[in-house]
Amino acid sequence: MVLSPELRDAAMRWIADDPDPATRSELQRVLATAMAGGADGGAAQAAADLSDRMSGPLRFGTAGLRGRVRAGPAGMNVAVVTRATAGLAAWLHAQGAGTGTVVVGRDARHGSAAFAETTARVLTGAGFGVALLDGPVPTPLVAFAVRHLGAVAGIAVTASHNPPADNGYKVYLGDGAARDGAGGAQIVPPDDAGIEAAITAAPAAVSVPLGAPPDPVDVTEAYLDRIATLPRSLRGPAPRVALTPMHGVGGALATAALARTGVHDVHVVASQARPDPDFPTVAFPNPEEPGATDSLLELAASCGADVAIALDPDADRCAIGVPAADGSWRMLSGDETGVLLGHYVLVNGAHGADRGDDAPALVATTVVSSSMLGRVADGLGARFAETLTGFKWIVRAGAGLVFGYEEAIGLCVDPDGVLDKDGISAAVVAADLVRGLAAAGSSVPQRLDELAAEFGVHLTEPISLRLDPAARDAAVRRLRDAPPAGWSTDRPAPDVLRLRREGVRVVIRPSGTEPKLKAYLEVVEPPTGDVALVPASRERAGERLAALRSEVDGMLGT
Repeated sequence: MVLSPELRDAAMRWIADDPDPATRSELQRVLATAMAGGADGGAAQAAADLSDRMSGPLRFGTAGLRGRVRAGPAGMNVAVVTRATAGLAAWLHAQGAGTGTVVVGRDARHGSAAFAETTARVLTGAGFGVALLDGPVPTPLVAFAVRHLGAVAGIAVTASHNPPADNGYKVYLGDGAARDGAGGAQIVPPDDAGIEAAITAAPAAVSVPLGAPPDPVDVTEAYLDRIATLPRSLRGPAPRVALTPMHGVGGALATAALARTGVHDVHVVASQARPDPDFPTVAFPNPEEPGATDSLLELAASCGADVAIALDPDADRCAIGVPAADGSWRMLSGDETGVLLGHYVLVNGAHGADRGDDAPALVATTVVSSSMLGRVADGLGARFAETLTGFKWIVRAGAGLVFGYEEAIGLCVDPDGVLDKDGISAAVVAADLVRGLAAAGSSVPQRLDELAAEFGVHLTEPISLRLDPAARDAAVRRLRDAPPAGWSTDRPAPDVLRLRREGVRVVIRPSGTEPKLKAYLEVVEPPTGDVALVPASRERAGERLAALRSEVDGMLGT
């Protein structure tokens, strides 16, 4: 690629407006190499790199910002964070929330400390009070603090379980700014577009006024006090827990939360116990990824644990591992965990929920998750809601919400405390579930069989196909306009297509961030009423799921 005058001038303007000497120098080096010319191809590579860095700005979507830590408007850096915070501050002022407090917290990723301090100083410079949480903290602590402190907003500097090179900026709105009454939840449209417009109108980063750094605030004890009020069985001895924070920031708080509820026998994967932004022992820091929980399950088997718990790096997601009768260990799927904990919450009573008009408790999940939670809710006299994908929609499912989950191991067991997914409170509830089952002479596999006997076997499987955008969109249009014989279709959202027939469901949607088409398969076998018949029912469902997988491949032309 040849460096154009327009690209050169844009880079020079960005360098002049960048308040951070480190990223100014970084972009200057790239620009200098791109301008140097030469026959070795280095200048062309540098020009391509520069073009990519200048292709921004990062889009402010409904999860805020997320991207690689690097110089330029298309990266996460001090300049981008400065302008994003200035835009958010202007938007909050426009909503009449300019005199409130904003919570700021961060994880331990590359750049997080500098980004959090920058965010706090921009906000104090804009006249806000700032509660800067002390040190690296789990994202659920930020969501909790927004409600606990009565803040108008909260910002979590985190890229959750993204690769090590990434970082991000997630925004919550408090009661003073959330127009839909969902104070403490992530932003949704049209607020994201309004904030993005305000960021676009923000001045150059070097011109944004900075206030004094605020003193750190610690809400850990208040969060642990809240955890201690969660309903629990207190039957039988406390379980032995194997735990990994996946090189993230949730280990210490999760251990303290478990201890606050009487669970002290916790074994942490030593190689993954301390925060490390390079995530050296895993190829991808996500408990759902193949191999990511191998060390956890090895520890669980060697220490004789009763349950294995994996948190993602910012501890907003929680994966559960359990032993089988033969001593082998496996991780539960997100749907299995969601149904188990949803059933637990309903059976043990809603926690602190204002149900309004004495309406039955409400549980919720998304259109791509298992439909089994709806059957469980109906069987227990509760209400059920199915939402679009994303926790920002789950927590807005309706009044009286007591539990929500998404198949990607996101769990909300205490909506009145944290109106978002929270891996730490979910870990506490999972440990108590295991404790209560053991006291009754049962286990998680037995409970799964009991639920399957009562509500039917529900097997689910996600498929992700890499397709260029044109082929991806053409496949969805083809199925929408001419669904295969025997299938009915509907569209829960403009970009979501759902196909159904008796005992089978397929949900198809394009990825919003990658050239991929995602399909979520489900087959259902009817209830047997007899636990002894569940293995045969599960085997039939497995055969049907394999056949459905092949059928969907044919539908999509893959």
